[in-house]
Amino acid sequence: MRKLTLFAVLLAASFGVAHSGSVKAATRSILYVANSQGDDITVIDLATQKVMTTFKVGPIVHGVCAQGDGRRAFATIESEHSLKVIDTKTNTVTDTIALGGQPNECAATTDGRYVVVPLLAPVNTAVVVDVAQKKIIKSFETRHPHNCFTPEGGSNTIVYCEERDAFRIHRIDLSKMEVTNEVKVAGDPRPFIVTADEKTLYTALSGLHGMATVDLVNKTMSQIALPPMPWMNCRVEPPNTPVHGITMTPDGKKIWITSVSDGSVYVYDIASKKLGKKMAVGECPNWISMSKDGKYAGVSNADTDDASIMDVKAEKEIARIKVGKGPKRVLVIEVPQDQLTEK
Repeated sequence: MRKLTLFAVLLAASFGVAHSGSVKAATRSILYVANSQGDDITVIDLATQKVMTTFKVGPIVHGVCAQGDGRRAFATIESEHSLKVIDTKTNTVTDTIALGGQPNECAATTDGRYVVVPLLAPVNTAVVVDVAQKKIIKSFETRHPHNCFTPEGGSNTIVYCEERDAFRIHRIDLSKMEVTNEVKVAGDPRPFIVTADEKTLYTALSGLHGMATVDLVNKTMSQIALPPMPWMNCRVEPPNTPVHGITMTPDGKKIWITSVSDGSVYVYDIASKKLGKKMAVGECPNWISMSKDGKYAGVSNADTDDASIMDVKAEKEIARIKVGKGPKRVLVIEVPQDQLTEK
């Protein structure tokens, strides 16, 4: 019996050593809020619903994206035509990369090697930034680019970027550095989601109080309408943008949609194809992002200069927190515990 027990102990120890490299550092879900009419980003701990810090990045902050391990984030600055590299441990800018045009929403590869940034007219390109080299290494001609995203769960090779004037969304393969597909949509595409298996794309469209569903395999499209909306009266978003934020739950079963026009959030169940209850938030909710554990979502309320923290399971607002001026893009970053500091 003693020999068997000793063998079990040794086996368990060897298993622990063999697998110790696969243990991931504990993380906390931290919401980064880009204040579009200011020069800063507000950082909120979703679990405590408290502001950790606010730090300067440059006037007219547009997009925020991050690499998969949560140790670096990236922000696009319209006024400076630049991409800022952010250390999430100190929440300071560690590098500034020139872009040569006015940037919008960026997408970072999981490994943090590349950041793809759409640049508005007159540049009209989606550029690939090599973060280590601190420069643009590839440009793709894109008519009125606005948003770029990786498929759900992240990717080191695939990024999608929209062409608003051409009513389509490009699929860019970074391993080949070429566009490998053009997804046509029946309207001006705005924020969108591509499922991890790249079989379905969900997108907001200008003028639509709802979203479109695109079957990427069969090349068909349908629309999901939200309830009738009041006339748009927002100072940040134009009246042709009734919906400007969508996100998917980590289990891939539901989509949360922000209605800019009626100051609320709706939940769409993909299997039943039904909308849930209307959840009131602040005025003109612009963008939404969800934690990877599916517990919390953060919503930017552009006209009330605050952010709503949502309990995803209960489907309700649990806090509303003041941030900077004109908050638009938000991103939940899973930051390693050893990174976290409060100021």
